[in-house]
Amino acid sequence: MKNKIVTFGEILLRLSKHSRKRLIQAGDFVEFFGGSEANVAVSLSTLGDNVQYITRVPDNLMGQAVSLKMRTYGVNTNSFIYGGPRLGSYYFEEAAAMRNSSVVYDRQDSSFYNITSGMIDWKKVFSNAALYHTSGISAAVSQSAYWATWESIKEARNAGVPVSFDVNYRKNLWGYGAEPADVLRQFSQQADIIFGDQNEFEVISGIPAIPFKAMDADYEIDVEAYRQYFEKVQKMYPKAKVFLMAVRNQIASSHHTLSGMLYFHGKLYTTRIYDILPIVDPMGVGDAFCAAFLHSITHWKDDPQKCLDFSLTASAMKNTIPGDFNLNTEDEIFEVLNAKGPFEYDIA
Repeated sequence: MKNKIVTFGEILLRLSKHSRKRLIQAGDFVEFFGGSEANVAVSLSTLGDNVQYITRVPDNLMGQAVSLKMRTYGVNTNSFIYGGPRLGSYYFEEAAAMRNSSVVYDRQDSSFYNITSGMIDWKKVFSNAALYHTSGISAAVSQSAYWATWESIKEARNAGVPVSFDVNYRKNLWGYGAEPADVLRQFSQQADIIFGDQNEFEVISGIPAIPFKAMDADYEIDVEAYRQYFEKVQKMYPKAKVFLMAVRNQIASSHHTLSGMLYFHGKLYTTRIYDILPIVDPMGVGDAFCAAFLHSITHWKDDPQKCLDFSLTASAMKNTIPGDFNLNTEDEIFEVLNAKGPFEYDIA
């Protein structure tokens, strides 16, 4: 039985200052590895899944460090491509009080920036794969990375492997002349599962996002409005049968409310709202949502409500962990999910 989940994208070195200092202030940096598809891979492995992560890293100590780190978390790195001048990075200035977070990317001419189609033997990779996941970030990095990502999706479809696509729109990444909305719609047309937040669904649909203004967990979601919304999106993307939307209200830098919607084979599922205070680290929260759902759908596909409840809880819990990776186990997620009630699920 095929049970391997494949993810593809760039892994980066994240650098932040201690104690929420600004990047312009003197002081040491705190280091983490991260990147959307790498985050998904680590989370899936932590949940007990068989995961193969594919990327391109430099053939030097930094590339070795990345491979070692991913293997430490149980991720298969056998299909890593080595080459190129350097590992991409980004500088993350953490939010504090009324000051928003900031990101400065340093990815140009990285090993992944220079990846091209034809470098990866996708037929071999997909020969025993059950699911493939990538995101819009991989297509945004460079023109050649776009072609490599497009190749991966086409090869997955040719191999009969379901495609999971996270829209992951990052405005500041698109620098090679492509129109982001056009590319993201092109990729979404090939997906079986589409992830995004309310703004990213607006990018691929052109339909204005439904406001999410929850100030606490008692906020009432307009279920009918979301049902009508997804009915329209479904018509635009008939190949996809599963749409997962994360909705978040950032009340303050350390206080968010978070929920999600699942449109599964024509039926809408909603779940609770998490009122999260304090936020320890919001990076990778969306990736935790994606990973938990991919884990869920491969284990409890006949219970979409359970899949959504589990995924949202995993995403909320990621806010408590420094760094990009969600390191919560299945048991730990169910403990929080059951403790919050009214849902009661067996810890399987």
